[in-house]
Amino acid sequence: MDRPPIVLVHGTRFARGQWQPQLAALAAEFPVAAIDLPGHGRRAAEPWDLDRAADVVAEAVRDLDAGPALVVGHSLGGYVSLHVARRHPDLLAGLVLMGASVATTGPLTVPYRLMAALVARLPAARLTAWNDRLLRRLYPPEVVGATLADGYAFHTLPVAWRDVMGRFDATSLAAVRAPVLILNGERDRLFRSGEQEFAQARPGTRIELVPGAGHLANFDAPAAVTEAVRRFARELSPAAPPDSTVRA
Repeated sequence: MDRPPIVLVHGTRFARGQWQPQLAALAAEFPVAAIDLPGHGRRAAEPWDLDRAADVVAEAVRDLDAGPALVVGHSLGGYVSLHVARRHPDLLAGLVLMGASVATTGPLTVPYRLMAALVARLPAARLTAWNDRLLRRLYPPEVVGATLADGYAFHTLPVAWRDVMGRFDATSLAAVRAPVLILNGERDRLFRSGEQEFAQARPGTRIELVPGAGHLANFDAPAAVTEAVRRFARELSPAAPPDSTVRA
């Protein structure tokens, strides 16, 4: 069976280097691309726009030239990936949502809004130094070296999260025509708090938890996340109907 291409979409403030722990292992078997969203990494000078972010993912799928792709989105990238499913459904062979199964509507949006307001008030240099120290203390260079080299998109974080607010809840998953895996860190209590509602909105959706991992699951447990994505990708075929489901 042909293997689908994979497009990896980073989370809040990070860039394509977030996927350093997964890229080489997945590229041994699949066509793979990790992208920078607008306002992040090599696209830092581009203004943030949710539609444009989804189009950047779509361009990466087309550039791989291997058919519809498995799109893997973490946090902010997960919500962008849901928007790809709305905007470019024909390009999606499958979807992995990581740390993005909580509604961006209602009272649970308060932490997002507070974080965006705080980041907008703090100097980028201070935020960068704090993030660098945290990542270096928690993870080895082979996991976060590329993320440290990419830098952080603190200037984009407030506008990106304001753009996402009010747009996504469990019904967003109901409209996805491709198979879906919800892959969350076991300790990611906030961002996995809606995972049951999300899964129930689309029959056939599977939930997998990464043992001992938090919100940055692909840093906390790189091999486990790689294996979960690899296993799900192997279940997909570009020749399968777009509304087919993968069942647990």
